[in-house]
Amino acid sequence: MLQQVIALIVIAFFLSRLFWQKRKNAIGYNEFYFWLIFWSASAFAVVFLKYIDRAVAKLGFSGSGIEILLYVAVIALFYFIFRLRMKLEKIERGMTEIVRQISIKNKK
Repeated sequence: MLQQVIALIVIAFFLSRLFWQKRKNAIGYNEFYFWLIFWSASAFAVVFLKYIDRAVAKLGFSGSGIEILLYVAVIALFYFIFRLRMKLEKIERGMTEIVRQISIKNKK
């Protein structure tokens, strides 16, 4: 129970920071809604952890609900790292092309 309260306090802190960043226009609408949904879902998972435990047990997993949520979170993080790496690669290719064009233009 104490762990759930601490988790909800941490989530409330991140939500307050999220709204503060939005008020300062430091983040866009898409990013704001993504994180709002993420933190809301996290709070939902913390509040209904007992039900998640039961659902996980009915599905035949031996771990508790929090372990399954942790596995899902790690998978999601790896996916986001992969997407971020792909975006960085695209930006690097674009920069290389721009530098190449500028150097060809300056050579002439």
